Amino acid sequence: MIYRYYVFYKRHKEIEELKNTATELIEFMPNSYGGLDDDYCQVIENLVADKRKDIEAVREETGKLLDYYTLWVHQIKTPIASMRLRLQREDSELSRSLLSDLGRIERYVEMVITYLRLEGSGSDYIFKEYDLDSIIGDVVKKFAGDFILRKLKLNYRPVEKKVLTDEKWLSFVIDQVLSNALKYTKQGEISIYLEEPLTLCIADTGIGISPEDLPRIFERNYTGVRGRADKRASGLGLYLCNRICKNLNHEISAESQVGQGTKIKINLETKRTFIE
Repeated sequence: MIYRYYVFYKRHKEIEELKNTATELIEFMPNSYGGLDDDYCQVIENLVADKRKDIEAVREETGKLLDYYTLWVHQIKTPIASMRLRLQREDSELSRSLLSDLGRIERYVEMVITYLRLEGSGSDYIFKEYDLDSIIGDVVKKFAGDFILRKLKLNYRPVEKKVLTDEKWLSFVIDQVLSNALKYTKQGEISIYLEEPLTLCIADTGIGISPEDLPRIFERNYTGVRGRADKRASGLGLYLCNRICKNLNHEISAESQVGQGTKIKINLETKRTFIE
């Protein structure tokens, strides 16, 4: 009885150490103490092999799907660019309105590209010190027509700071936040400024976010009460911003009051790292 208890306890400890990583460490199965153990080990190995086949099949199908959407996104860029060139040849209220709508389509396409890149296994980050005003300025220029068309005031003064980040990904985050501010601000102004030591703030005087929605705005596909009423919200923009900020070692948060506006804060402080 003592011997059987000792064997049982030893097997239990071996399995306890491996039960959470059995899929990855199947070759390190506990020692066999008899024919019945060998049978159990064989059953487990067969199950793990079947699971690996299923995982590989899913990965292959997902890869094909990502390739298709990536190709589609790049192909749709060509007619969009052609339409923009044609609309820029004339200056009228209709052309300005169409250019604004076309800019929104471009941002939706860019959102799809960003989503595919984040879901992929690769990384596309180049960390350097960038001039923050240069990044903000390039994004603001894209929305110049929207500010004029909507008759909204932009409050922005150069912040004169450098940040350790990735220019392309941070530009996407600022683009999405500014796009949301424009979408939900019917009148008033949008302000871009810096809170010490290095927190970029984008504040608007729009419809605001309800208290029950505020804690969940960075969740995937969450649109909230306002988004469901608007029918245009996808629930992806701020989710992608949050994921990108985590990858960049930044922090994004929001403050809002219904009817008074929303302020998105992006903490750009990062620990000094050595990057090869």
